[in-house]
Amino acid sequence: MAKLYFHYSTMNAGKSTVLLQASHNYRERGMQTYLLTARFDNRAGDSKIASRIGISCQADTFDAQSDLFAQIQTRITQDPVACVFIDEAQFLSEDQVWQLARAVDDLDVPIMCYGLRVDFLGKLFPGSAALLALSDEMREVRTICHCGKKATMVVRQDASGNTLQEGAQVQIGGNESYVSLCRRHWREAMEDPATSTATKDISSARAG
Repeated sequence: MAKLYFHYSTMNAGKSTVLLQASHNYRERGMQTYLLTARFDNRAGDSKIASRIGISCQADTFDAQSDLFAQIQTRITQDPVACVFIDEAQFLSEDQVWQLARAVDDLDVPIMCYGLRVDFLGKLFPGSAALLALSDEMREVRTICHCGKKATMVVRQDASGNTLQEGAQVQIGGNESYVSLCRRHWREAMEDPATSTATKDISSARAG
């Protein structure tokens, strides 16, 4: 039975690599896949999904006006599709996630979405919030903080390495300006007063 999957992570965790490998596994067995990515994310070139390790694949695109149910339906009537893969799924709208859910239910095609869970301010992307609510299965693509713990958050830095406390939620490109951190070190980087106080209290207690 087809399902809607959400594979989520922080920046630079290898989401696109996992997506491309999964698609390759289908194609290696003679099954066709259908790849989609956000139209305005052209870091790898137009209509392409690429990973940081150097592999890539051509893909169709979507934007805020796309009807993804209609797009997927048109594609599978042209040629059977074993699985649909969507990169940069955090840029989906809530309506588009419902369109994907309908495609899974009515067209009986599995759909695997890959995207960020939260932005650099610790807030859910609209597409990710809808996927967390509607997906049949959710899987975390893990990466680590500099301390060795699992990274669940990300900070955005300026050219001098200073952590930014505000800005637009969406910023295309500039992966080097993002750093994945565990929650504790994200709070420290964002200068959470409670974190600073707690750290001082622990240090004082140990010294005593």
